[in-house]
Amino acid sequence: MCIILKNGKHRTFNIFILLLVVTGLISFHVTSRASSPADDKNWTIVIDAGHGGKDPGALGANSREKDITLAIALLTGDYIEKNIPNARVLYTRKTDVFIGLKERAEFANKNKADLFISIHANWAPSSTIRGTETFVMGLARDKQNLEVAMKENEVILLEEDFSTKYEGFDPKSPESYIIFTLMQNVYQEQSTNLASMIQNQFRTRVNRNDRGVKQEVFWVLYMTTMPSVLTETGFITSPEEEKFLTSKQGQEYMASAIFRACRDYIADVGSKTGISPAPEDIVPEHINSETASNIVKGDITFMVQVATSTERTEIRSDNFRGIQEITEIQSPGRYRYASGRFSRYDDAVQHRKKVEGLFPDAFVIAVKEDKILPLQDALQLQKQ
Repeated sequence: MCIILKNGKHRTFNIFILLLVVTGLISFHVTSRASSPADDKNWTIVIDAGHGGKDPGALGANSREKDITLAIALLTGDYIEKNIPNARVLYTRKTDVFIGLKERAEFANKNKADLFISIHANWAPSSTIRGTETFVMGLARDKQNLEVAMKENEVILLEEDFSTKYEGFDPKSPESYIIFTLMQNVYQEQSTNLASMIQNQFRTRVNRNDRGVKQEVFWVLYMTTMPSVLTETGFITSPEEEKFLTSKQGQEYMASAIFRACRDYIADVGSKTGISPAPEDIVPEHINSETASNIVKGDITFMVQVATSTERTEIRSDNFRGIQEITEIQSPGRYRYASGRFSRYDDAVQHRKKVEGLFPDAFVIAVKEDKILPLQDALQLQKQ
């Protein structure tokens, strides 16, 4: 992916061509995988324990990042295997070994993973900084996020012939990150959903300081071809958090939180495809739009969800690729945006076909009395 040319005009053209090629290849991959039946879906989840072997990761007063990440990763996988019957867990490492970033991503791609979760512990120059944050691949937001990405990507320098292997990428050079800021991961929406669920679990169930869902350039996320997140479980430079992360109880709590986020994500996807989640997993979500009053109480309305975000987006057509009528749906930690309003499911399906060129991941949702229903339940209710 070497595009560093002396002529700036040529460089811009090559970047444009590269984006077309990458987008085309990945979009084909998405379409081919999306055709598999959802009602009998088995999930492959790759758990990636950050660092390992000759790469200790961040260092605390009494701990190494690689040991914390491995402990949490193994516990997370164990919780998933025991509690999600249709999930298969694979690990990039189960022992203290060194694995390159590229090999981690290739492992997930080769095994056609449905989710990729990279587990890390954070570092800061100040011992007062604490909290969790979860990253998805995306545009660089600020200097602090870039510093986190640079530190996590530095492992590249420990690999043999890293310059050739990573096509000239220098993890310490801000310029090397510029090309990545032009590439939008086609799984960004799903990755953000999972990241939001992880942060919500950390905050509400483990009482961690929530530093939010963020976007940044991580090689291990850039190379994966499925929804992927990198979660920082806390700062080992904070005495309080280091003690928590090195304790058996702390590791169990963090692993349990990641497991519950996976369970909720799978249930959420199931509700879109006709698989009803367990009743305790259904969270009421309320409509907030100027046209919400058009929903007749007791009636089921079908809509097409086109986007989701952890931050509120102003409802304007130019924010939604020209679509005029958009409804905002609030849910814990995120906002959903839907188009159309139909009394018949078949009409909503036809509307989805019209907007899928703009939003390939759009899907039909069902709303009753300002709450989102599992699609299968809504169809059954309509038949009664």
